[in-house]
Amino acid sequence: MKITIWNENRHENKNPEVAKVYPKGIHGALADFLAEEADVVRTATLDEPEHGLTEEVLNDTDVLLWWGHIAHDEVEDAIVQRIQNRVLDGMGLIVLHSGHLSKIFRRLMGTGCDLKWREADERERLWVVEPGHPITEGIGEYIEMPKEEMYGEHFDIPAPDELVFISWFEGGEVFRSGATFTRGRGKIFYFRPGHETYPTYYNKDVQTVIKNAVRWSAPKNTPVPVYGNASPLEAISDKDAEGKD
Repeated sequence: MKITIWNENRHENKNPEVAKVYPKGIHGALADFLAEEADVVRTATLDEPEHGLTEEVLNDTDVLLWWGHIAHDEVEDAIVQRIQNRVLDGMGLIVLHSGHLSKIFRRLMGTGCDLKWREADERERLWVVEPGHPITEGIGEYIEMPKEEMYGEHFDIPAPDELVFISWFEGGEVFRSGATFTRGRGKIFYFRPGHETYPTYYNKDVQTVIKNAVRWSAPKNTPVPVYGNASPLEAISDKDAEGKD
């Protein structure tokens, strides 16, 4: 297993409150617990050449995690296309929290991916609505977050292949917080929690879900489709000659 964690890494450099919560950056916090799951865990950030996502890095990545927020528009379209190609070819993609508005997620969904939001230190309860799904292994009926940013419906995404979590917030809203999609040979999981000023990624249940999602989305030895003009597998009979003496 080879994991690449991509983080915009802007909040940590601009906001001391975020840097205090995530002194290694959000990508560093994710890398710390995902090191148990993979032979290779690398990180990449927006301001690196090619955003740290060169052809070589992506071709050597089984699962890509994505966290972005205030600089979605700075991600180069050529890099987005590069990631999309890898997902269609089988690379797993896990989109976290405000990555719902990233170029790559919107392109793969084909919708605006917008939603309601509010920052009010609200309690969140993420209910498991697909208890047989492997992403839910090792957690209870729900995950309780004492403080999180509210995301509310309508969430402008296509109907998920599987809806795994629904959140309830203290202010009354609900949200589809864990959803899976398939694009080409690649598996995608969107997971809502992770506002930058809260220690969400230190929560053991959140870590368990992300670990499970990495395993679930990793490439499998599935058939590689071949497109274009195709020669027949069997001999094609001469239809004009059939029935003639």
